[in-house]
Amino acid sequence: MGIIIFLGDSITDAGRKSSSNQLGNGYVNILAESMQDSDKKWNFINQGVDGFITERVARSLHQDCIDLHPDYVCILVGVNDIGMIARSQVSWQDKLYLLEDSIRSYHEMLFDLSRETEAKVITLEPFIFPKGDQYQDWIPWQKKMSKNIHKLAKNYGADFIPTQKAFDQKIEELGYDAITTDGIHLTPLGHQLLADILKDSFQQ
Repeated sequence: MGIIIFLGDSITDAGRKSSSNQLGNGYVNILAESMQDSDKKWNFINQGVDGFITERVARSLHQDCIDLHPDYVCILVGVNDIGMIARSQVSWQDKLYLLEDSIRSYHEMLFDLSRETEAKVITLEPFIFPKGDQYQDWIPWQKKMSKNIHKLAKNYGADFIPTQKAFDQKIEELGYDAITTDGIHLTPLGHQLLADILKDSFQQ
């Protein structure tokens, strides 16, 4: 049986700690259900934690992931970093330093995973859904974060899955409230879309 571990923040967590379903009520659970009939059996482990930033995921990487000897590791983190940077009452240069700290933590994760596991690593682009003036000042940092994650993934032979464009297209097609509850978190349909985007990354 193969092991797939999901790391991230509240989007991955999806209420798993307050639910009887340890996979939560989001894309991880949807993906697990969709792959039940695959030829290879998978053990899905959701290690997403509400509120985590990249540094916190990196700090718990060994306990939550490496020690479990995964075959796949899926990482979706960064939106809390983006929010922290955008809201910080510091200079633009200091915000760039904060971004560097987040990217350094992401780098450490990919380095440790490449050195200490044989897992296929899948990185997901962090996304944000501005509406009116809300979250507009997050966009430049989302783009910078995405660009850096993409570069790191390429350097370490990990997959990078862009998500922002796919979500934006669905919002244009179906409306804002169909995809996101608050500009950050996903509706059930949003989680379904994310699961669909991610499913093709797993060799069944």
